[in-house]
Amino acid sequence: MEHVRMIAAIALTMLVLFVWQFFMADQKPKTPPSDPKIENQTLAGKPEAETVMKNPESLPQQMAVQKSQSRPERTLEIKTPLYTVKVSEKEASFKSYLLEKFKDKAEANAKPLEMIEASLPKGTIGLDFEGPNSPFLKASEFQCDQGDNLIEVFNRPVEMAFKTVTQNGLAIEKRYKFYPDSYLIDMSITVINQGSQEMTDDIVLSITQEKSKEESQYGFEGPSAYIDNKLQNIKVKKLEDQNVFQGKVDWIAFQDRYFISSILPKVTEEGSLRVLTETKSPFIDTQFIQPTGGIKSGTSKIFEYFIYMGPKSVSTLKPLGLKLDKAIDFGMFDIIAKPFLQLMNILHDYIPNYGVVIIILTILIKIVLWPLGSKSYKSMSEMKKIQPLMTEIREKYKDDKKKMNEEVMGLYRTYKINPLGGCLPMVVQIPVFFALYRMLYESIELRHAPFFGWINDLSAADRLFHFDFAIPFMQAPTGIPVLTIIMGASMFVQQKLSPPMGDPTQAKMMMFMPIIFTVIFINFSSGLVLYWLVNNVISILQQYYIQKKYA
Repeated sequence: MEHVRMIAAIALTMLVLFVWQFFMADQKPKTPPSDPKIENQTLAGKPEAETVMKNPESLPQQMAVQKSQSRPERTLEIKTPLYTVKVSEKEASFKSYLLEKFKDKAEANAKPLEMIEASLPKGTIGLDFEGPNSPFLKASEFQCDQGDNLIEVFNRPVEMAFKTVTQNGLAIEKRYKFYPDSYLIDMSITVINQGSQEMTDDIVLSITQEKSKEESQYGFEGPSAYIDNKLQNIKVKKLEDQNVFQGKVDWIAFQDRYFISSILPKVTEEGSLRVLTETKSPFIDTQFIQPTGGIKSGTSKIFEYFIYMGPKSVSTLKPLGLKLDKAIDFGMFDIIAKPFLQLMNILHDYIPNYGVVIIILTILIKIVLWPLGSKSYKSMSEMKKIQPLMTEIREKYKDDKKKMNEEVMGLYRTYKINPLGGCLPMVVQIPVFFALYRMLYESIELRHAPFFGWINDLSAADRLFHFDFAIPFMQAPTGIPVLTIIMGASMFVQQKLSPPMGDPTQAKMMMFMPIIFTVIFINFSSGLVLYWLVNNVISILQQYYIQKKYA
């Protein structure tokens, strides 16, 4: 009997709780239907345009988020032929971004390249406000209008919205549109002010990435932006001097050697690039700050952007027409390097091996510069002929430097030799060499591009075999740098063909140059070493030919 009474009591208690929950707990003021005159569509290229709401206290149905329906945070996975991105409901930010066409290693079974570090606490492509509404947004969580956790984008674009309502009455929608054939992603931020106060905050969009352990000496890596039609590359070590850059912003980005993550406003407006980092933090925030111009109570605004996360390739970026190709900058010799890159890619259309293309490209450049090289080697050959006479003069007047210089200059006049004749043509060629050098270092086309044999990645250092022990001056992986050693040997042969230095000290220093260059090049990419080696071999042949001709 006691058991029956206990079961009845429990059933009665549950019934009371159910009735209370159904009839009392959910009795909240019903939200009136949204006014049909409210416009929440994109405002044709004018992010600052306002939409007035008839009833400021009502929330348009398409923006409504049912706070009472709490559910576990979801992570949605969007798969396209080009990339797979994971978007978190909590922040409506990207937690993972895999490039399907690019691998993390130059191996057959390598995984797709991950552009977002798993250690990032909130992912990237973050949204915040700069002002009094910032705490309310941080306390809010988004909900996605897609029911499926896996969305495939293969035949047509797919659009999804992440919505939230802050405690002070801001309805916010972060909408993405993914395309099956482009790295470009549409993003819009809709803000509806249902509060009683005007919303005067700025919108802050951020790209969060892990800082490079050390800044590259050969190309730029880090935060950048295109402001007032000028590329701004921000070096982390100079952030103490300036970390905010204002003007008309076309895009902000974080770039590494081969890839770039960027946010581009669809309409170029006044804004700011701000870069934030801490000394002990491994992360860096590249932020785009856009003034909203104020959103009055009962009005809304839409702000539209593009997101690009993908290869830093001219052939991919330039057709977009968004000036993002300006991020590919080869330094002071950029105007020379870009045509070299174009020529290299044209050659690759016919010769599907970038190693062979580098050899052909180097030969073509040497043919164009042949007259300058010949003039230089001719002058060096003439200098070599009078070298015994110069040695005799230096020995005779070793205690009288003034008289020695006078006699040497007289010797030049007698034999009609320009002492700078061998140097000036080489100086003219220096911009060409550096432009090609920089282009080969940063070209994504060479990433994981095989040549032959053990050289299966022209962007990686040359290593035959891999050792389990460290070697001085050699970065991991350690091994035998065959191509680099051959390059050093070619420099030694080239030095032997050149006239010896008059000064014994300088002569001894020059003897060590091949060794020094070999050590310097030991960690350079094999594509760069291949270029330098081919250039040396052609120079040796040209120098030998000129010396025989004018012997």
